[in-house]
Amino acid sequence: MLMTTTPTIEGRTIRSYHGVVAGEAIIGANVFKDMFAAVRDIVGGRSGSYEKTLRSARETAFEDLAEAAGRLGANAVVGVDIDYEVLGEKNGMLMVAVSGTAVTVE
Repeated sequence: MLMTTTPTIEGRTIRSYHGVVAGEAIIGANVFKDMFAAVRDIVGGRSGSYEKTLRSARETAFEDLAEAAGRLGANAVVGVDIDYEVLGEKNGMLMVAVSGTAVTVE
């Protein structure tokens, strides 16, 4: 499945539009990750555990997006937008949402 943030795909012609599609993933924060992230905040550096979890959530959201487009008969998604939102009490969850327009291209 081709996916792009642009409204067109260079060298391809959009033959039909199937509508807006979306994919979401919501992840909860883990107490141990939070503790180690707090240490990273103090001493500096990147939080590898959070980055890995965030990467996994983003991949899941994109997989959902591709599946939704495929169910509509599309072979590409254009105009993809990625959003991140903190949710829940004490901001303990993160939502990754992706959306775009399902299309058929040549």
